[in-house]
Amino acid sequence: MHRFDGTFITKEEILPLAKKMRNEGKRLLIINSYLDKEGSNVIVYNFDIGGEVKSYLCKGYNLLPSISSIYGGSAQWCEEEICEMLPIEFEGLNKAGRLFLPEDFDGRGQILVLPLSELKKHKVKEEKKWVT
Repeated sequence: MHRFDGTFITKEEILPLAKKMRNEGKRLLIINSYLDKEGSNVIVYNFDIGGEVKSYLCKGYNLLPSISSIYGGSAQWCEEEICEMLPIEFEGLNKAGRLFLPEDFDGRGQILVLPLSELKKHKVKEEKKWVT
């Protein structure tokens, strides 16, 4: 199993890190995000370093620099998705528009994430409503 190898960085370190990785020919695998237990934004930059995943975590910021000018579409898609799902913006990101949420979504409410077993239970209940 893969061992997590993560290093916390500041937002000021993001661009120099991305430029260094790109210059060394390191691939950006994915940028992902989540809210930690305290409700802080955490953005994780994952790079391929010799076949291993090295992760750099940036915590507690609502505005970060975009690395799409360095890594192109692979960074842009991830940054746009993060903007859509969390209260985070990427300075310099040229957004193409909503990826999957409706245009009129104002960020309020909750996106429901359930285990597959729970979704199946809800589906069965819905199907029974329509059976006559």
